[in-house]
Amino acid sequence: MDKRKDEFKLTFKQYMSRHKASYILLAPFFILFFLFTILPVLASLTLSLTYFNVLEFPTWVGWSNYTRLILEDDLFMLALRNTLIFAIVTGPVSYVLCLLFAWIINEFKGKTRAFLTLVFYAPSISGQAYLIWNIILSGDRYGYLNGFLMNFGFVQEPVLWMKWERYILPVLIVVQLWMSLGTGFLAFIAGLQTVDRSLYEAAALDGVKNRWQELWFVTLPAMKPQLMFGAVMQITQSFAIADISLQLAGNPSVNYAGSTIVTHLLDYGSGVRFDMGYAAAIATILFCMMVGTNKAVQALLKRIGK
Repeated sequence: MDKRKDEFKLTFKQYMSRHKASYILLAPFFILFFLFTILPVLASLTLSLTYFNVLEFPTWVGWSNYTRLILEDDLFMLALRNTLIFAIVTGPVSYVLCLLFAWIINEFKGKTRAFLTLVFYAPSISGQAYLIWNIILSGDRYGYLNGFLMNFGFVQEPVLWMKWERYILPVLIVVQLWMSLGTGFLAFIAGLQTVDRSLYEAAALDGVKNRWQELWFVTLPAMKPQLMFGAVMQITQSFAIADISLQLAGNPSVNYAGSTIVTHLLDYGSGVRFDMGYAAAIATILFCMMVGTNKAVQALLKRIGK
């Protein structure tokens, strides 16, 4: 056993010495990744087991934050339900829409393709998006949606869209879908443009007869890295929804109808509560949900083209 350990150490030292230049070049990234990603995650996991109000030194409380969160916090369960609805609806739908629109736009050439890409991508980066939707959903007769419905006789008086509990979640889902063509959409556009055209000729010789078969057996397998990246981005975006609810429904929203896990986290991690240990427990559960969903989606994507 000792001989094997010595051989392993010797081989490892040789390998490190042989690739020393590569590790030196990668070192800045690994250092930054550790400081700003790994270390904060570990700190959050540790804080989730403590009571920490920022002013006093953290007090160890063990699993009490998690038991309180799951067994006693009704608002968290409501936020969890809303987040899962958001993720189940907006995640797959926006992912398919990103891929579908990218596939269609890729058929155009030159400036037309660039213009259409900008048109579809712009809502996700526009700083005025919430302003536009606030005007559309305004609760008086001057709101665009109310004005349209009243002019055509669908309603007799203005509807307070973001003040009625039953409308809040559906409206937020629609707005999220409208803004969902973001980074994943650009990744799909880039992936489609890098597919080797000779693959389609080889597929035609193997019996592929239409565009849908080309998409399933050639295009999607050839752009698996972009599909993986897009899946990670869409899952993260669908689980981390907060800004839309804060900007359109407020915090808290009516009967917490627009509350999500992230808005619940912000409620405890900032404002007047400053219960950082409890907020860290919320963040840990959200982190585990994201990781688990990412693993499941990656396993599913590996089956594409088989």
